[in-house]
Amino acid sequence: EAELRLTFLQARDFWLRSILAAVPDDDPYVHITKTIEACRVHLFDIVTQYRAIFADEEPLVLPLGKDPFNESAIFHGWVLQKVSQFLLVLERDLQRGVGNRLDSVLGQCMYFGLSFSRVGADFRGQLVPIFQRVVLLAFKKAVQEATDQFQEEMNSYTLISASALLGSAISVPMPSAQPGTLQPPLVLLDFPPLAHLLNNILMAFNDLRLCCPVALAPVVAALLENVLSQGVKIILAFHRAEAAAFSSQEQELFVQFCTAFLEDLVPYLNRCLQLLFPLAQIAQILGVPAARVHKYGGLACVDEETIQELLGSVLPKKETALPLAEKGLALQLPLDLGLSGSEQEEADPSRAVSAPSAAEKSPLPEDAWPPSGVSTTA
Repeated sequence: EAELRLTFLQARDFWLRSILAAVPDDDPYVHITKTIEACRVHLFDIVTQYRAIFADEEPLVLPLGKDPFNESAIFHGWVLQKVSQFLLVLERDLQRGVGNRLDSVLGQCMYFGLSFSRVGADFRGQLVPIFQRVVLLAFKKAVQEATDQFQEEMNSYTLISASALLGSAISVPMPSAQPGTLQPPLVLLDFPPLAHLLNNILMAFNDLRLCCPVALAPVVAALLENVLSQGVKIILAFHRAEAAAFSSQEQELFVQFCTAFLEDLVPYLNRCLQLLFPLAQIAQILGVPAARVHKYGGLACVDEETIQELLGSVLPKKETALPLAEKGLALQLPLDLGLSGSEQEEADPSRAVSAPSAAEKSPLPEDAWPPSGVSTTA
């Protein structure tokens, strides 16, 4: 009977390989979707036919401690081989690129694995690391291209105010932010390199959003922080090369450029990260309250203070209206602010307001009125 099993599987395997070889390989998305469909339908038919012919009562996945050297192990090994071959084809096509249809491929693969769970060969757990690797490689490539383009633009960038660039001072009405949306900082439009950098990172985020495993949250945050750190180094190199020839206006524009990078671009990207990886979802996976997620490090955020320290050497020190020592001293001052006794009585709202009696009235000094030098005669 073992020879019959092998003969059946060899014949079915040759037939299945001929069908898969006929699938066009020009477009990775078309190839993988047709391969998924063919494997799901025909492999399930082969499993059904094999069990109907040989009537094995044992599951495909053998329990621990059971002797694998039996006739049912032949079919078990063949199914594992077919699943492994499919996973290799899947990873190869995903690395070739399926565009913005990664979520569609993931859904079809999950349905394929679910259908095989009915015959004891659920492989959905093996799909997760494959899609994670593909998504992470695509994000790395996208943010590296964004950094390279930022470097090229800064090499030829000239600090020019937006009004001078447009040639007029006519204000252009800006679109109002829609409720529930995250509006990009419009101030970045004054600095094209920063605007292009943000657009390229947002495109990478949009591709990541299609298939966004929560396990990638710390890796994506670290990659984004690395990109911003490289951006700071590019800005510092620009400053070293051009600062000697800066005019007063160009120096002011450079400070505005750096301020827009630190106070608008970086916080906005942090908010985008929190939309991709919500803190509530991370807290649920970790089993901790959302308020304690920050204790586990930068799981889904960029360390803004680190970026500010890197760029702080070329920015002027911000002047505070009140030094901290004087501010602390002012907080300790009494609330009466040194009012006189009569002023305290007037400022005390708890005292009843009443007209003073004649005995309480203190006579004015004789020389108090009229003032000297002022005549009282008409």
